[in-house]
Amino acid sequence: MSQENIFLFFIIICFISHSSITDILFLIFFVGNILIKGANVRFEFMLPYQIKEAIAKNIPIVLPIGVLEYHGEHMAVGMDTLAVTKILDRLESQMEVVILPPFSYGAASYAVAAPEQSGTLHVDSSVLAPLAEQLFTGLLRIGFRNIHGVVHHQTENFASGMPTDLAFKIGARQSIFKFLESTRGEGWWGSKDMNDYYDKHKEGADPFNWIKLHPLMDNEIINNYTFDHAGEGETSLLMALAPEAVEMSRLTENNTWYTKSAKNSSLEKGELVTSVSYTHLTLPTKRIV
Repeated sequence: MSQENIFLFFIIICFISHSSITDILFLIFFVGNILIKGANVRFEFMLPYQIKEAIAKNIPIVLPIGVLEYHGEHMAVGMDTLAVTKILDRLESQMEVVILPPFSYGAASYAVAAPEQSGTLHVDSSVLAPLAEQLFTGLLRIGFRNIHGVVHHQTENFASGMPTDLAFKIGARQSIFKFLESTRGEGWWGSKDMNDYYDKHKEGADPFNWIKLHPLMDNEIINNYTFDHAGEGETSLLMALAPEAVEMSRLTENNTWYTKSAKNSSLEKGELVTSVSYTHLTLPTKRIV
């Protein structure tokens, strides 16, 4: 416990022992505000001074990215987005991070199921890329230089890319190029100020690291734990993260090959995958100029 917390605790004890119920309620409200102000704040709740502080401290700002897609009769269509947001909730308790409102309207595709009465909502990647570019450009203009997108959808192919993550990767690169040209002018890379570019690149400190995209689960997790679509892996994961979005009693309504293993799902398996998923998300706070 920090010295500040010890001092605050001492004041509370002294106050309660000599106070009426009205005074105690006032103290609870006062202390609650202190604790809330010291905690991580979601971007939509941030005041300008908090945004300035986050920029000055180079705190990571994270965009959760998912899709709305059919995941069998027993799971919510928002599974992919829920997996990201709920794991980021846990990451938030481990480090300082600003979390943006989630983006759920990715390129789900109709590979799993047609949209009619299934809940799958597909937005083409050709629409997503310019949207992502505008979004990332806006964050750069605000002043953030430690921007991250975390994706959960078809990420077993993240290295080669799939429509949703590729759209956001292209949007990120385009936004950086255009932002640098607008702020430093054409020829910025060839100027003498960039003569240490390759050294900084090796250190991961060049401008192209201002925005990074990550899969929720890296290859090590995919190769060592059950990874699937609406089967044992994802069902267990959602049981741990958002149990209200799973109805195991509806398993018998499924007639698809990819949901057959869901009967082997468990909360314990979900918690295991959750723990390794959020620990692999390393979001650097060092200054990237």
